[in-house]
Amino acid sequence: MNTGHDQHHHDHAPASFNRAFAIGIGLNLAFVAIEAFYGWRVNSLALLADAGHNLSDVAGLVLAWGGALAGRLRPDARHTYGWKRGSILAAFANALLLLVAIGALVWEAVGRLMSPDPQAGAQGVTIMAVAGVGIVINAATAWLFMRGRETDLNIRGAFVHMAADALVSAGVVVAGALTLWVGWAWLDPVVSLLIAGVILWSTWSLFRQSLHLLFDGVPDSVDLLAVRESLLALPGVTQVHDLHVWAMGTSQIAMTAHLVTPQGHPDDAFYRAATDLLHERFEITHVTLQTVREPFMSLCGDVRAL
Repeated sequence: MNTGHDQHHHDHAPASFNRAFAIGIGLNLAFVAIEAFYGWRVNSLALLADAGHNLSDVAGLVLAWGGALAGRLRPDARHTYGWKRGSILAAFANALLLLVAIGALVWEAVGRLMSPDPQAGAQGVTIMAVAGVGIVINAATAWLFMRGRETDLNIRGAFVHMAADALVSAGVVVAGALTLWVGWAWLDPVVSLLIAGVILWSTWSLFRQSLHLLFDGVPDSVDLLAVRESLLALPGVTQVHDLHVWAMGTSQIAMTAHLVTPQGHPDDAFYRAATDLLHERFEITHVTLQTVREPFMSLCGDVRAL
């Protein structure tokens, strides 16, 4: 006879960032309107283009918020895990948006290096002032998500997106000031390329991790071999088979395993101790263990081969 045990810990549910998303989206929509107005008023293509870019930031925040809300939907008969994977999809989409934005930034910078705009410094003060507002708004929005960036990949995506834009705005201010001071028209596109490199460095990790989780990869925070050793150390366990660890969402981890216990099936205290251990040591919140006296199922992979 096989015994199975499924323990779920819900005391560490994902924190709600609804207020942060609402404030961030409101602030950035206001900034888009400011940029578009002043871009039209001073006939600055740079400001109008950046207003379009910041509109994509709003889209990124909406995506992240949608992913976070989807992850909180209750499971049903058709989706037994709920929609937690939506937060991973949102993080992946945010990374793609950032990569597209980086490409556009590099394209524009190279174009300006090859064909400098003789009127680039004419509206320098206005552009710097608007960019200064952008630093404040983007940095404030990034700060709203700073608390959750280490534990939730989706929230980290929103944080990286807004921090990157604060960096771009800072670059515009610095480059604009130096251009007005010493007249180096080439400085603005060079600074843009440097900023693009910094953003790419931070975005690539977000892209890689979200893609990894989309294909049920083991989260970076979990050492699979250490999980196996912890299970083998449980009293009465001689073998561990079919060990799988994956992310249900950007903040919840699940695990299943078959444990071979030749001396018989353990009691509830065994399962509770195992579940508490996995939760406290590896932050695995959904644990399903099946115990058998001797293995009988065909193996679909063995962690020992890793």
